[in-house]
Amino acid sequence: MKGCTTWSYHPYKPLLWNTGDIYVCRLAPGADYIHLEWLAEPGTEYAIYYRKRDEGAFVLSGTVTGSGWDITGLEDVTDYELYVQTGEKKSRVRLARTGLVPGTVVNYLHPDDDVYSFSGRYLCSPSILRHPEGFLLASMDLFAGAHPQNLTLIFRSDDDGKTWHYVSELMPCFWGKLFLHKDELYMLSCSTEYGDLLIGKSTDGGKTFSAPVTLLRGANGKNGSVGVHKNPENFLIHNGRLYQSLEWGAWANKDYCHAAMVMSCAVDDDLLDPANWHFTEPVKFDESFDPRLAGLGTCVMMIEGTVVLAPDGRLLNIMRFGYPGHAIAFEINQDDPDAPLAFSHLIPFPANKSKFMIKQDPVTGQFFSVASYIENPEKPDRRLMTLMRSGDLMNWEKVCDLLDGRAYDPQDVGFQYVDFFFEGNDILYLCRTAMNKAHNYHDANYSTFHRIENFRSL
Repeated sequence: MKGCTTWSYHPYKPLLWNTGDIYVCRLAPGADYIHLEWLAEPGTEYAIYYRKRDEGAFVLSGTVTGSGWDITGLEDVTDYELYVQTGEKKSRVRLARTGLVPGTVVNYLHPDDDVYSFSGRYLCSPSILRHPEGFLLASMDLFAGAHPQNLTLIFRSDDDGKTWHYVSELMPCFWGKLFLHKDELYMLSCSTEYGDLLIGKSTDGGKTFSAPVTLLRGANGKNGSVGVHKNPENFLIHNGRLYQSLEWGAWANKDYCHAAMVMSCAVDDDLLDPANWHFTEPVKFDESFDPRLAGLGTCVMMIEGTVVLAPDGRLLNIMRFGYPGHAIAFEINQDDPDAPLAFSHLIPFPANKSKFMIKQDPVTGQFFSVASYIENPEKPDRRLMTLMRSGDLMNWEKVCDLLDGRAYDPQDVGFQYVDFFFEGNDILYLCRTAMNKAHNYHDANYSTFHRIENFRSL
């Protein structure tokens, strides 16, 4: 057994962990079927077995020489067990629940399926982009409380999101963001929750990544020790620098929870050289920022910022914020990449209780966000995904509702943490989706792909 020289795996197999002889790498259930894919040996015939969960014997669905199969004729909203076998080799028994879900399922994980429990049990941190070679790439990580939270899965679509297939896995990788710089593919992530900040590069479309480089040392955040907090936010290039937001802190640290930061690098520098990156000094929340904030204390939610160039030329980090109905904006010092952020203002924003991303449309100059809309600030939930628009980053209007789960219990359904990009007249986005008996609204069992057609005409 040799030491690790890479970041990527196909798949990652923890030592002494029961990975099975055959790796089922993707599940995508529908109302009356379950699609599954596995890593296949060329020319090998596989048999696919299934049953209702804990009911009777497994039955043969069919055989195929290949790497994918649809188990059809199933009952809606029903749990099933399944596995793949060839000769004496057999996969782990996997779980899936049938049921309709909006969009296209990139990946699914049943809340009781412990196949990835060495990292987590739920799907998080959606990240998506269009690769220069034409295909789409999507990533998500595995999270759960009191778990290591350090594995990311990558999938690919060669038909504009209609179908998806497994590519690779990154370990350790959490809160990761796939991004392009000069048409080269990178991943920026943490090693785990509040861990080290890592960056790596792929030259083959995400199949393999270079061993990650540590840009910033973190901690683990489990006992109040603080470290790096981030999310799959957009990168922004302005005046020859590449910017992204992050935070420093930990939920367990009640002195301040999280402090606002921004990282940046000159666009022509080597992104894999830590010496080329600058980090602003962390800024804690302070009640004196605004008179309305008096009495809130020190541990106020201030996380998951999105870097935006304002119409007046200021560079802002606009953050999810724990004050009802508002986001909080900090100004970035464009002359000193190490200078701490300066509080700017509060923004009325009806989607401040979940991660959001703001991007400027290159055609109209309008700002757009695809976010979990809040109808009642006193009882916020994540059942309504909405496209919002602003001309000045201060006054936001609803364009249209995109995903509506208001018919369901707010504890059971969530559409959240969208990553999106503009493409021609459309917006493409990846959503962390919880429904059809997810563990709860927060602990998602789906990663779903969506397209908003002709968004400027809505």
